[in-house]
Amino acid sequence: MAGLSMKGIDFVMAGITDNQGALITDPKKGGLGKAGIALWDGAGDGATTANITALEEAGQQQYGNNKVKRTAYGTPSPQVALTMLDIPYADGSKITGYSSINGGEVLSNNKPHVALLIASHDFDGNWFFDCFANGEMIIPSRNHGTNNKNETDSNAAFTYQALSPIPNNVFVNTDGSQMPYKMYNTGASSWGGYEAMLKEVFGGYTGENPMANYIKASGATSSANTNQAGANTLPA
Repeated sequence: MAGLSMKGIDFVMAGITDNQGALITDPKKGGLGKAGIALWDGAGDGATTANITALEEAGQQQYGNNKVKRTAYGTPSPQVALTMLDIPYADGSKITGYSSINGGEVLSNNKPHVALLIASHDFDGNWFFDCFANGEMIIPSRNHGTNNKNETDSNAAFTYQALSPIPNNVFVNTDGSQMPYKMYNTGASSWGGYEAMLKEVFGGYTGENPMANYIKASGATSSANTNQAGANTLPA
């Protein structure tokens, strides 16, 4: 059975798309990983928190004849507060739009289009994916503190602001409206497979499944250890 409650963060994946919504696969042209998708895990990399807000806004009641007759809903504008234990410097720079200038990185005028997937498990052991096909990533702040008896860490923190997908046929609901967010559960009757999901979320991606070697959790127990050293790049 598929559930709507989940536990933990198995990993976060991201890709960068062009102005037509197609995944950029070449690292020299701004792409992530070897084939356009980065899965950050192993060697100290990984996600600590991914807090998603504003998936929906409360409706505005509309009145007629002194009664509530209808509720109007605005366009969703989701955001993700993402904290990483660590992330490769080059990847963090790319997803936030920092360009290499004179030996360092400077914020560009234009933000890249970032597709984001957050993976977890429900309590029946099914994969649960929170997905955004298009959005912009910022580094809103960085907090440093002095070491004392305890080490003071400053983990990489990002804010992801979801946008409508660029291709008009992505994340379309049954009424024909396009949405900025889509969720998948591998135990749901609607589940269409990893290939279809990755292709839709990551701008037409057709490469290997980067999560293929991850162990599926079973039952309501804690997830199996999914630490995969070097998993931030796709298999050759």
